[in-house]
Parts: sequence; C-alpha cells; structure tokens
Amino acid sequence: MKELLRPARLAPGARVAVVAPSGPVPEERLQAGLDVLRGWDLDPVVAPHVLDRHPTFDYLAGTDADRAADLQQAWCDPTVDAVLCARGGYGVQRMVDLLDWEAMRVAGPKVFVGFSDITALHEAFAVRLGLVTLHGPMAAGVDFVKNARAQDHLRATLFAPETVTTIASGSTALVPGRARGVTLGGCLALLAADLGTPHGRPSAAGGLLCLEDVGEDTYRLDRYLTQLLRAGWLTEVRGILLGSWEDCGSGYDEVRALLADRIGGLGVPVAEQFGFGHCPGALTIPFGVAAELDADEGVLTLDRPALR
Repeated sequence: MKELLRPARLAPGARVAVVAPSGPVPEERLQAGLDVLRGWDLDPVVAPHVLDRHPTFDYLAGTDADRAADLQQAWCDPTVDAVLCARGGYGVQRMVDLLDWEAMRVAGPKVFVGFSDITALHEAFAVRLGLVTLHGPMAAGVDFVKNARAQDHLRATLFAPETVTTIASGSTALVPGRARGVTLGGCLALLAADLGTPHGRPSAAGGLLCLEDVGEDTYRLDRYLTQLLRAGWLTEVRGILLGSWEDCGSGYDEVRALLADRIGGLGVPVAEQFGFGHCPGALTIPFGVAAELDADEGVLTLDRPALR
C-alpha cells in the first residue's frame, strides 16, 4: 500500500466549507461549530443544503442529488481550502456514485475531515483521488463543539501537523508488537458495506487498519469482521488500531472478547482503546500516511506530517 498525496495545511483566514453528506444536521450545533471555526480564525461557509431534510426519509440531510452537489461544489471551488463534514449518520453510500470524480481530481487536493458514515468517503477519496484525509471530529458534532481535547488535536493537525506526528493514546495491546504500514480505516460497518463497490479498495494489505463503531450488537460486529475475513480483505494487513466501541454489545469486555476471537489470530500487532471514533475527546487520525504502530505503548508515529 502506497502513501497518498498530502494536501496543504491550513493558515489563518483559510476558507472552509461545511457539507452534510449523510444525516440531518441540528442547526444549534452547527452554529456552535461555526463559532469554533471562526475562533480558529477560519472563514467557514455553509453549503446550500446542509440544513435540508429529505422529503421522505427523515434520516437523510436532503436529497441524494443535493447532498452530492454540495460536496462537489465545495470541492471544486478554488476559494475553498478544506471541506468539513457536519455530521455522520447514514447517506454517503446513496450519494457517492453521483459525484464527478474526474472534476474533483482536476480541482486538486484539499483537506477533508469526517468520520463514522464518512468512512465511505475516506475510501472513495483514497481510491479515486489518491488523497490523504483526516478521520476526525465533525463541525456539528458534540465532541467538536464541547470537547477541548478533540478540538485541540484537530486544530493542531490542521494548522501545525508537524506537532502531532506522534499520536500517543495511552492504550494497551490486545496483541503486542510493532508494525509499519499506511493508515486507513474508519467505521467497521461501513468498511464491510463498501466491499465490492467501485469506491472501496480491494484489501487492507500493507496497511495499519483503524477500526471503530457505535451502537452495534456484538453479533453484528461479528458479522462485519467475519465478512472482511471471508472476503480476504484483512489478508496481509500489517497492524490494527482499535478505537471506540460506544454502546456496542453488553459492554467492552464482550466486545473485546469478540475482537480477540476474530482478529487476534491474524498474527499482527493490535492496539486497543486508541481513542478515536465515537468517544469523548476523539483523536484525529490521518488516513493515507506511512507510520509505525507500537501496540505495547499505544503510540502511532507518522513518518511525515499529515499535511504539507
């Protein structure tokens, strides 16, 4: 697995677009998130359909065509330096095929931030654009609005990425050891759902795979992991970082036993409770950069800053 192209870091005054590719966005939290961005001396602009609601399906932020148009317009706008997702939920898989990837490639690299359902876009940006993306807090998310640790780590990654090339989680090892590879991953359910699609990569070979999820029964997590295993997607993965498993199963002990059962036998280092995903104070993890994982110490060391 090769390193991907790094976008340019942000500078004070940079214009950032906020889009809603997935679920409906609470207006109060959006406004609070915009205030945070302005406090960072950024110039946020809200895409036209961010506060829309789908006329039939209330779990979607507007129609598929409008959500896709917002993302594409923001990406292709030469005055926009970064695109931040407002929230996750569900909906990316309905709109990702409507994007003009050639036009977005021609528009050139820029910063892209999101997580959860946005996993499908992380995969698409890697496959279609060959671009480093940031798995981090979203502009209308509770963590972004209220948690200083989440804010500070994302801000440092955006403005001074050389200061966060060592990401120390304080976690422990499910499987001890060190491994080198290129970071990738996201929400487990979305990675499983992306198998066989035009925008999902064929395998995690050569990668340091980041996995997390939220609100899933243990048997569902079992299903997703087993699907990835059966598809050969985890063959030759170099190492695994496990993030948060909020509201999954009957508690972390049960989830941990499943993770040990399904991936503990892969013969690669596995770090658990790494502090990214659906948890308070979530760390920002860049995808597409070469790095070393020390599972024993709970440390991910990037070869180069996530942004140039």
